[in-house]
Amino acid sequence: MRALTLHDALRLLFLLGSGLLCSFLSPESANAEETQLTPQETFFLRKVRPLLEQKCLGCHGATPDDIKGDYNMLTRAALIKGGESGEPAVIVGKPKQSPFWNAVTWKDDSIQMPPQERNRLSDTEIDVIKQWIADGAVWTDKSLPAPGSSDASSTREIVMSTSGGQSPTWTNRTYEPEDVWAYQPIQRPDVPWQALTKTPASQRHPIDAFIQRKLQEKKLTSSPPADRKTLLRRASYDLTGLPPSRDKIDSFTNQKSSEAWSQTIQRLLDSPHYGEQMTQMWIDIVRYADTSGFANDYERPNAWRYRDYLVRSFNADKPYNRFIVEQLAGDELDPTDPEMLIATGFLRSGPWEHTGMSVAAVTRQLFLDDITQSVGVSFLAHSFRCAKCHDHKFDPVPTRDYYRIQAVFAPVQFADRKVAYQPFENISGFDHMKVRTEKLLAETKAQQEQFKQKTDAAIAAWLKENGYKNLKQVAADKRPPLRWFGLSELEKSLLKINNKRIDYFERELKRYEPYCFSVYNGPSNNFRSTKAVNLIPGPKQRKGNVEEIFILAGGAITAPTNKVTPGVLSAMAGSNDRQTPNAWNTIPNTADGRRLALARWIASSNNTLTARVIVNRIWQMHFGTGLVATPNNFGQKGAKPSHPELLDWLATWFMDHGWSIKQLHHLIMTSNTYQQSSRPIDAELVSSLDSSNQWLSYFPTRRLTAEQIRDSLLTITGELNPEMGGPGVFPEINWEVALQPRHIMGSVAPAYQPMPEPKQRNRRTLYAFRYRTLSDPMLDVFNRPGSEISCERRDETTVTPQVFALFNGQFTHDRAIALAHEISQKNQPLPEAVSQAFQQVTLRTPTPEELQLALTHVKEMQNYHAAHPTKPIPLPREVKRSMIEELTGESFTWTEKLDLTENYIQDLKPWDVDVETRALAELCLVLMNSNEFIYLR
Repeated sequence: MRALTLHDALRLLFLLGSGLLCSFLSPESANAEETQLTPQETFFLRKVRPLLEQKCLGCHGATPDDIKGDYNMLTRAALIKGGESGEPAVIVGKPKQSPFWNAVTWKDDSIQMPPQERNRLSDTEIDVIKQWIADGAVWTDKSLPAPGSSDASSTREIVMSTSGGQSPTWTNRTYEPEDVWAYQPIQRPDVPWQALTKTPASQRHPIDAFIQRKLQEKKLTSSPPADRKTLLRRASYDLTGLPPSRDKIDSFTNQKSSEAWSQTIQRLLDSPHYGEQMTQMWIDIVRYADTSGFANDYERPNAWRYRDYLVRSFNADKPYNRFIVEQLAGDELDPTDPEMLIATGFLRSGPWEHTGMSVAAVTRQLFLDDITQSVGVSFLAHSFRCAKCHDHKFDPVPTRDYYRIQAVFAPVQFADRKVAYQPFENISGFDHMKVRTEKLLAETKAQQEQFKQKTDAAIAAWLKENGYKNLKQVAADKRPPLRWFGLSELEKSLLKINNKRIDYFERELKRYEPYCFSVYNGPSNNFRSTKAVNLIPGPKQRKGNVEEIFILAGGAITAPTNKVTPGVLSAMAGSNDRQTPNAWNTIPNTADGRRLALARWIASSNNTLTARVIVNRIWQMHFGTGLVATPNNFGQKGAKPSHPELLDWLATWFMDHGWSIKQLHHLIMTSNTYQQSSRPIDAELVSSLDSSNQWLSYFPTRRLTAEQIRDSLLTITGELNPEMGGPGVFPEINWEVALQPRHIMGSVAPAYQPMPEPKQRNRRTLYAFRYRTLSDPMLDVFNRPGSEISCERRDETTVTPQVFALFNGQFTHDRAIALAHEISQKNQPLPEAVSQAFQQVTLRTPTPEELQLALTHVKEMQNYHAAHPTKPIPLPREVKRSMIEELTGESFTWTEKLDLTENYIQDLKPWDVDVETRALAELCLVLMNSNEFIYLR
């Protein structure tokens, strides 16, 4: 009796309707069968059978007991016979007369198969069916040899089965189905409406049906609806990142229409602040920053244009599949569209540097590794980095796949393209913003000129003393050191420092010139991160051989093995199939078009990962935790879906609704699950059965993000400048941090200095210039992630430094003074002033007990401040710097002058207001530190 082959095992699983994963079977057992196959049988096994499994057997062969339309496609006879119509489905030899062929071409309006547009057969797949029927609809139960790899560095290949919910197997490795769930085709599960039998039909929601079914299984009860103020605050932060106004709360609370909630959600989705909130989420994932990172944290003068592209895209509700393609391959999609060139800033979002001290091959490989990993976690929720050195130990990602994906980016070269500013880009403050940099640049150059004059005078005196008329008469080896002759040791050091400062300021000025932080395809160029602008080379320089990609043994660039061509994940059905060049997952080997093909593969409805990933991210935005708690990892070591049927249902719904993220928000937020209270009905029972609230029996309370805290404080004081877009701004941050030395280019970067006017400083945090090596400590302490690696989900810690930042920090104190001053301007009695402070911060009036306690506190503070007058604290005017001179090893110091002159307008300070205002500010400070303000419930 011959050994059971892999194909036989899969076949047996189809017939048995099993969801179990077949075990590894020796590939040697399948030998010799290939020689017994006719060309028609080979065609069936290579082309037709996989197509039927992928597109048809889910409904017409998943299990013998569940056959849609009474049409069984598990055997040739049953497939030809047809289904419930009683008519033959296939006329052998005559495809155009066969109802089966007409159905898959969608030529017959009465029946179109597969029924979903996203699953519709491509022209190439239709031609396969046509040829198969024309050649006699040949069917065989024989098998092909088990696939293997001739590549010694990656000896395991993926064999895919996509029907009947079965999992992929890897020769030499077996996977449990639950570990490779993300590779299974996205199914459209039936909505379990039976879980909502007690809910009126008009109020039933599909999301609630899935959630309630799980709660009923766990014997848990969902919480009642939250009050309207809580709902509006929750929705406003989720969709705009800002608190609602009291007027909006009153208006929503007084609306009696059944459509009030839906209309409120739509209003928030239409707000321009929606795009800002979504962009904040996205830049966490793609690691956006305005500098390059590493030891030489150079500014990226025009990176802000990519950030603003994100805001525009989300506000326009750009279909997510289009959004993917533009970021990965906008320049290939339409190189004449400035927006497409700006979109490719995604490819350069990660930290990177290449200097004269770098090895080009190393920095190049660092980029290729980085972008491969970034694409994996951002769009596919898979970390590929493990496969750099060896086949992935847990997920079906062989090393060959890693380098195939990397080969997609082999032609990518960095460039700053000249792209005119568009009418929708904010360049309104350029002239004003450039003045400070030009002034500092001019002052530095003036000091350099003084050093030059001193050097010139010293050289002239030396020539006269030695009897020379000019330097031409002096032999080269006899000349004095022209660069710093006549300068003191300190002046020599300052000369070098100033040269670096000039480079720094000249780079900063490029922020206001119409360059685009982008890429192009071509052979390797000499891009240097030390240059302020690296323009795209001419057409001739862009021609030539594209870099070849090899599998690197152990990931070492010094150990290349086999060359690879561009490809995708082989765990996907039919991946890297070069027999069908128009297949949705085939990547060309030409210089142009690789990224576009990869982007379309990622953005395809056939991809089992992409829709699930973004749906999960949006769910996390609303509930704090995704249906998969590890949004960047859908692999074996990631979390398993808490509600897998709901995840798939949402993914199919999302694709069916044009990949619209705004519509997805609306769907989630109109569910009762989203609108329920944050207080469980039986807290003790929930704690024992579901301590992490995985099943969502109540709405999960969560803290505001760092950016939301800062933006909210500016909003409630009336100081927030809602201006959108443009280069990064420089708000006030802790002075000790701002003035600490930041090493760059072998020197110390100019001191961080906030912008002179409050309206410039008090923009949304999204628009604050983001250094990789210097950050706002207030944002950091509230868990704003770094920009080195992708952040899938922010930490939410409760630590003592948060108290110091929010209760003792200068920023919060300034906001408390600003709010108290605004309230005091109305000259109202103290009880009304206290009540207004509550309304501004907590969006409600105080209870009688709270009012009495607050009045007592304010009066005590009035007495305190009357007895303790404040004294103005001057702004810093200079900062002492010190370094070690690299040539002598001696330490030297100098003074860096700051330009915080009389033109700098400070925020209101305690010495600017009276005792009563300072006392009221104490109450405002307490309210700003309350859980009611800091947390969403």
